[in-house]
Amino acid sequence: MTPSPEIAVRTVDLHKTYSGPRGGVQAVRGIDLEVRHGEFFGLLGPNGAGKSTTIGMLTTLVVPTAGEASVCGYDVVKRSVDVKRRIGMVSQNNTLDSDLTAFENLEFRGRFFGLGARDARRRADELLEMFGLTERRGGNPFELSGGQAKRLMICRALVHRPEVLFLDEPTAGLDPQTRVNLWEVLRGLQAEGQTILLTTHYMEEAEALCDRVAVVDHGRVLASDTVDGLKGSTGADTVITVSYDGDVPDGVRALDRRDGISKVELGEGQVRVFATAPDGLLGELVTAAASAGVTVTDASQLRPSLETAFLTLTGREYRE
Repeated sequence: MTPSPEIAVRTVDLHKTYSGPRGGVQAVRGIDLEVRHGEFFGLLGPNGAGKSTTIGMLTTLVVPTAGEASVCGYDVVKRSVDVKRRIGMVSQNNTLDSDLTAFENLEFRGRFFGLGARDARRRADELLEMFGLTERRGGNPFELSGGQAKRLMICRALVHRPEVLFLDEPTAGLDPQTRVNLWEVLRGLQAEGQTILLTTHYMEEAEALCDRVAVVDHGRVLASDTVDGLKGSTGADTVITVSYDGDVPDGVRALDRRDGISKVELGEGQVRVFATAPDGLLGELVTAAASAGVTVTDASQLRPSLETAFLTLTGREYRE
């Protein structure tokens, strides 16, 4: 794999298989990615799609089974120390040290990465001020709110000025207001030139933040493009979902033969219709239920968006 000065992260046919009691479990099955310097890149997919395993390999925490991966031109296996010096990582869970104050968490990280005592303290104070945490300088990090703790974790990841910042589901579990506030923080970092690779299953998050996205499922990249490009390339139909308190009416099953309907997916008591001409279709599905003597328990209609592009690619809702 030839290094490129424009590419911050690259993978070629990357695989990871875990050993289990019933044989090997393929978590990643040949992922190809390129993330440019200064780019905000989103890795999207349902839970269990292989996103976190991919991040683990890129941050040297997980050893690939096959394929190649490099960060800032350094192979993640052969040059793992060089990779670690150039990356910052924010995981889903709170990994702050509860025996240290907020300030000491940052100061210690700075010393770990080779900063002198004075520079480490200066950098810690600089980041606390930048992220609005100066008043919590001497507090225990586990006394912080969820949003404050996440901001402190980002501060810690930035202490040594990494070239690439990895964020693994950074807003999971945060309330909507805190999530949006954190988005503003991340936008500010990218505006200053920070390369960011984000994993998320929140489609609105990726749509709000990312320059480009890749949709991953079952350990493979299904599509990669800008948000607008992804919508166009997948067709991004309107997705109408109706749930019934009984079997799906027989008349609904034949909709896939109609013009303007791309696909019909049937589940237990549920139908999902992908349509380029959705006008009147939701009402028709409700009427079909009444004719069959079943009740509609839930109904939704999603206009073309990153979410509908995601559903078009994966063919189902997010796994929990």
